[in-house]
Amino acid sequence: MLDSVDAAIVRELQKDARLPNKDLAARVNVAPSTCVVRHRSLRERGVITGYHAEVDLAAVGRSVQAVVAVRVRPHTRAVVEPFMAYALSLPEVLAVSHVAGPEDFLVHVAVADTAHLQRLVLDRFTTRREVSEVRTNLLFQHVRKHGVPVEGTAGG
Repeated sequence: MLDSVDAAIVRELQKDARLPNKDLAARVNVAPSTCVVRHRSLRERGVITGYHAEVDLAAVGRSVQAVVAVRVRPHTRAVVEPFMAYALSLPEVLAVSHVAGPEDFLVHVAVADTAHLQRLVLDRFTTRREVSEVRTNLLFQHVRKHGVPVEGTAGG
């Protein structure tokens, strides 16, 4: 559990991970020295796992997004883990989810155009021995929610 100060730090960093420590400390109402110690502790405990820059996919030539639903056979650890690693190694892949249900994986991809998407599906997925079925769903719009609700306990 996070106390109220740690929760406030996480909430503020989710809004702006580039926030200077003195500004972060002011927003959460603690001394800058306390804030830097708390921030470091959140990283060391694995609460904060990283920082990244958001990129406009269209601006880098990858305006077409899709979710590729993949079924593998056999659905065993010996197949699942290597397939996930393979999918994540592809430059077009943004995320891979191993899921329950009729599909085994949902692979979020971003490509230049539909011809690129077709090549990706036909040349990179359907040619793999373990892949038994592929369904491609074109995304008309993808909006990601930033940040997760973080509550703290009293005593911060």
